[in-house]
Amino acid sequence: MTRLVFPEDFVWGVATSAQQIEGGRHDAGRSDSIWDRFADIDGNIEDGSRPDITCDHYHLWPRDIELMRTLGVGAYRFSLSWSRVMPDGRGAANDAGLDFYDRLVDGLLQADIRPFITLNHWDMPQTLMDAGGWPDRDTCAAFVDYADAATRRLGDRVRHWVTHNEPWCIAALGHEHGCHAPGLKDPRLALRVAHHLLLSHGRALDVIRRNAPDAAAGIVLNISPGHPAEDTDADREAVRRFDGFFNRWYLDPIFKGAYPDDVVADIVRRGHLDDARLPFVRDGDMETIHAPIDDLGVNYYSRTVVKAGEDGEPIASPPVPREDLTEMGWEVYPPGLTETLERLDRDYAPSRIYITESGAAFPDEADASGRVEDTKRVAFYRDHLAAAHAAIAAGVPLKGYFAWSLLDNFEWGNGFTKRFGLYRVDFDTRARTPKASADWFRSAVAANAVDDGR
Repeated sequence: MTRLVFPEDFVWGVATSAQQIEGGRHDAGRSDSIWDRFADIDGNIEDGSRPDITCDHYHLWPRDIELMRTLGVGAYRFSLSWSRVMPDGRGAANDAGLDFYDRLVDGLLQADIRPFITLNHWDMPQTLMDAGGWPDRDTCAAFVDYADAATRRLGDRVRHWVTHNEPWCIAALGHEHGCHAPGLKDPRLALRVAHHLLLSHGRALDVIRRNAPDAAAGIVLNISPGHPAEDTDADREAVRRFDGFFNRWYLDPIFKGAYPDDVVADIVRRGHLDDARLPFVRDGDMETIHAPIDDLGVNYYSRTVVKAGEDGEPIASPPVPREDLTEMGWEVYPPGLTETLERLDRDYAPSRIYITESGAAFPDEADASGRVEDTKRVAFYRDHLAAAHAAIAAGVPLKGYFAWSLLDNFEWGNGFTKRFGLYRVDFDTRARTPKASADWFRSAVAANAVDDGR
């Protein structure tokens, strides 16, 4: 067994999002988000649950900081609730909402834990959605106003800012497939949404840097390497198409200043555009989106193995039996993380990369005390950290790793049926109990190293 030691300045962290853990749905002036309303509709959430309370982090945040202290992590990635900071989505900020984040940030800094703040982790205020939402170009201006309010209040202490988390999910799952809030199913609309998310990201960078001149600013993308199900021309072509709409549609504008021509042609062929002209792109947009970023956040969960359908479109084809997949139906594939990081470094050359989410949902079985011996999750973290170490050894500027997640939480459309946490949460009592993975992660952080398991 080989001991893999990380660089001395490597950042070990945990991650959450506001909608998934905070609760406090109507506390201190918070308005409903699109996810609150989406969850109110019968049939949208697997177990019929709502995120009104979830982990109650809004009230129990000192307890959660203590959990992080116990883990020994040096950083905490979390998101602000747009509905808490700016209940109408635009206009005046809600001081009571910002006061909560003031207390949280100060508590983290007192515990010697660096805050990494995400501005938008999918929970747009419903009032803004009612006014048009992300399909409306004017929402870009609303987002910049929100970023301004947040960074003016917190930018003197917070040195790491993220504009959006996983814009693909907002655009595709929320506006094309309808399985995420706001539940729309319009491929043409989804393209407009993706562009407005990227445009608002670029516009917000100036505001972040003005209000927090010593801070790093960037975006978080979910990246999945595509692999062909079989070694055929058709399946390799399906991989190109998958990589185009899932990965390159977001990476290329940010790092190269243009949407990829081959993906535009794919979209026209599918009938989601009338021709290769992009009607939602205006003069100057691509230059704004192409503004330099300091950090690229990468959320990696698995590779995607695809085969070609009858029309040549990619169809996911898991290469292992169902019982070997995670609860989310994802293959555990650590080499894909090394592949992803090396590809990003080779093709896009970001200055710094953080793995901003990495984790797995398994059928956690608790004993009488609430303890979970989650050996599969321990193996997941060990093997993915080994894959991250391999990327560093290959020269990738990877600076940190954030486990998803600190706590079991409201897992979007799956409600409380899927558990990702290092700590088990009893959603009746809100009690937090460390799993075996929490103990393992604490040991890895303390050693700044992992064994490769071989």
